[in-house]
Amino acid sequence: MNLIQRMVGAGVGIPLMLMLMLSMLILPLPPLLLDLLFTFNISLAVVVLLVALYIKRPLDFAAFPTVILVATLLRLGLNVASTRIVLLEGHAGGDAAGQVIKAFGDFVVGGDYAVGLVVFVILVLINFVVITKGAGRIAEVSARFTLDALPGKQMAIDADLNAGVIDQDQARERREYMSREADFYGAMDGASKFVRGDTIAGVLITFINILGGFAIGMLQHDLTGAEAARNYTLLTIGDGLAAQIPALLLSTATAMVIARDSTEQSIGNEILVQLGSNPAVLWIASGIIGLIALIPGMPNFAFFVLSVALGTAAYLVGRKAEQPQVDEVEVAPEPVSSEEADVSWDDVALVDVLGLEIGYRLIPLVDKEQGGELMSRIRGVRRKFSQELGFLIPSVHIRDNLDLAPAAYKLTLHGVEVGEGEVLPGREMAINPGTVYGHLDGVATVDPAYGLEALWIDPEQREQAQTLGFTVVDVGTVIATHFSRIIQDHAQELLGREEVTRLLEKLKEAAPSLGESMSSESMPQSVVHKVLRNLLEERVPIRDIRTIAEILAEVGQQSQDADALTAAVRVGLGRAIVQQLCGTHEEIAVLTLEPQLERILLNSWGTAQGSGFLEPALAEQLRDGLAAASEQQSLQGTTPVLLVPPEIRKAIANFVKHTVAGLSVLAYSELPPQRQIKVVATVGG
Repeated sequence: MNLIQRMVGAGVGIPLMLMLMLSMLILPLPPLLLDLLFTFNISLAVVVLLVALYIKRPLDFAAFPTVILVATLLRLGLNVASTRIVLLEGHAGGDAAGQVIKAFGDFVVGGDYAVGLVVFVILVLINFVVITKGAGRIAEVSARFTLDALPGKQMAIDADLNAGVIDQDQARERREYMSREADFYGAMDGASKFVRGDTIAGVLITFINILGGFAIGMLQHDLTGAEAARNYTLLTIGDGLAAQIPALLLSTATAMVIARDSTEQSIGNEILVQLGSNPAVLWIASGIIGLIALIPGMPNFAFFVLSVALGTAAYLVGRKAEQPQVDEVEVAPEPVSSEEADVSWDDVALVDVLGLEIGYRLIPLVDKEQGGELMSRIRGVRRKFSQELGFLIPSVHIRDNLDLAPAAYKLTLHGVEVGEGEVLPGREMAINPGTVYGHLDGVATVDPAYGLEALWIDPEQREQAQTLGFTVVDVGTVIATHFSRIIQDHAQELLGREEVTRLLEKLKEAAPSLGESMSSESMPQSVVHKVLRNLLEERVPIRDIRTIAEILAEVGQQSQDADALTAAVRVGLGRAIVQQLCGTHEEIAVLTLEPQLERILLNSWGTAQGSGFLEPALAEQLRDGLAAASEQQSLQGTTPVLLVPPEIRKAIANFVKHTVAGLSVLAYSELPPQRQIKVVATVGG
């Protein structure tokens, strides 16, 4: 046994087995060894069928296509070996080809070769026409649909990653699983052809053996026609049945693996749950069978017993469904009456920085015992933005709100509502990213996070939707994505004095002297706080706190104006800002202002820090020109960036923040010297 384990561990077992199977095609085998191999073939088929029954997902048996190939080769080798011994020794009687073939020829079909031939033909028809053909069709369709759905599934993974629902490792695992799934169904499509070809080969070998044995028995061994027919036909039918029964089991296992879905339970449990979960169905079936039991001439006893069994099952299922689910509740002490208790500071509740209020139908989403994953997804969003922005995102307080609609939710920031939405529990949202090429039935809606057109669909439509180009997410992901959008839009409001203190403490641990300069009176913490909030307001991460502190320590000696310090820090972070907006390309596509308009804005805003007057007509023309150029640059697949003089960068950024969505404003001084500029449009007043 240890030797076998060492051989398998060293990778020698499978090649050795293949060599033994190939040797059966050439070398004659004694009857005893043939019996052992036939028994092993049947045992292998039974084991494979049981494994197919108990796996939870098709990929849990990823080696199945290889097993099919090995089992098919084993059966073909046995067919050749048994054909050789049947034709050589068949004239001696039923024992000549081994006990397994004799048992199938005598016991299974009662020693009547006509009956055996009929049984063999029926088995072949069941295997070839019904099971193998159906399994092959399912494998072909599954392979095609899996490959067609790959782009949609990839987009869904990217959406979850961008929303912070999953991290890089989880995304990599999902992509790997998706790739393995595509490879598996592609391999199963080819493996089903092995099973089909094996069935055809078994039929041809059987009839060739009957004709060949009949001729050999009469011409070489001087047997009568009846003796030759009886000896060789019985042996051939026994041989065929011994090979076709394992083939039938393997075909059934193939069909079960590729016909099942990817639920996390075995197929036996899944069938029992889905067939026996509705007591009404069982009651009706019991009544129908009971009525049949009353018909004269029918097997009344058998139908009556089955009717009683179905009725009992219906009663038990219905009784189980009516039992209330009792949760353990901690008994709280009796509250003290308001007349006896005095008012204290305990009655004053602080407002949560971030809050999520949900309707009662969404409570299962946050209940781990009911499979809710919303809490873990929100933690994933917080972790992602904490790493990207550079400070700890506050925890989210989730509570139920009976004033909301049953499936509605509300997001709050410092106790004020900043987002809301309504979902459909039990369904999934198919979001149209703008590249959908087909129609899908569902309930029309709008993605609450980004305002994209979407549909609520049934979970069974997921693969179809992904094949058509939709991005499909579940209810928890919809809420988590909306939550991530709120963090992006209000990051500066989440950074309080407490977070700044913790951030400076971490800086002091890493760089003591630099951290000390940020804690001294020469650089008040209120100024540092204002600078960091200014950066976050323009979506500039503050995770490079060392560089920010270096610049503040240097420039803060001349000025402590928060806007001037912010501009200086942006210059120091220019490389990171440009990479965040434009990637790592050496050439940057930008928009610029016409020189005349630039002079007007410098006169109006350059010395007044953005508070100067701009004529309404000119402001409207500037807004329309920037909006058109920004939209044109977005259609070309690049991030819209406007390049302006440093004196008016802040003022124009404030101007476009609420008028031209998605347009970023950079100063000339913020561009790294190694980057090249490509002006794609010039905006005039």
